[in-house]
Amino acid sequence: MPRPPSDKVVRFSVSLPESLLDELDTMVDRRGYKSRSHAVAALARDGLVDYASQLGTESVAGTISLVYDYTKKGLQARLAAIQHKYYLLVVSSMHVHLEHHNYLEVLLVQGKASELQKLTDELVTCRGVKNGRLNLTATAIPPLL
Repeated sequence: MPRPPSDKVVRFSVSLPESLLDELDTMVDRRGYKSRSHAVAALARDGLVDYASQLGTESVAGTISLVYDYTKKGLQARLAAIQHKYYLLVVSSMHVHLEHHNYLEVLLVQGKASELQKLTDELVTCRGVKNGRLNLTATAIPPLL
């Protein structure tokens, strides 16, 4: 069972090749991190999200972004049916009107990464969906149910 998150800061030492440290310092400056530690923590969080998504067993949160042609007959009903099929994974959704006949829809999702990927695959393969992407952003979120 995973340990509950702790806000306690723990210091540890990391050895890096000088060239990699130079690249890290450049990133810290360009992105505006307060310190190397903040940058390393952000990189570690990103790596842990990737790791959890590869395992597919941890609960993660993220978004699914879709751009689609709302004039395609039956598309909105199909997208709604898929979301209903996965209703335990979809926390919230919103859409905005883009130029011409396009909508941008963003779903806030949570669940096992493997299930979120299945949901994404079903949505993006619908005829009329121009593009879509799953972006995982956090691990160890509290369950809604």
